[in-house]
Amino acid sequence: MEIFKEFTFEAAHRLPNVPPGHKCSRLHGHSFRVSVHVEAPVGDDTGWVRDFADLTGAMQPVLACLDHYYLNEISGLENPTSEILAGWIWERLRPSLPELSQVVIRETCTSGCVYRGHG
Repeated sequence: MEIFKEFTFEAAHRLPNVPPGHKCSRLHGHSFRVSVHVEAPVGDDTGWVRDFADLTGAMQPVLACLDHYYLNEISGLENPTSEILAGWIWERLRPSLPELSQVVIRETCTSGCVYRGHG
């Protein structure tokens, strides 16, 4: 069984490695949406996969690093594409959420990525 919880944050960035003249090379911002998914059997006693509060607790320090910041200035996010951001978030959540199955990033209403760990 898989559950998920969604989070939002606002942040600015620019993509330094795109071709010259690409619009994403200019400073701009997004209202990012992040879905954190965990997958495990439903507990016999609890009747749930994991308490949603656990997902919130794991995500709070991550959001504190990202919300209303310039992502390029954060270590590991010097080229803050959605793909790199998803992996960065995964690495920070995995220690407290070993059942983590995917991190979904939406940088716009119609664009995003799904990260399911290394491999």
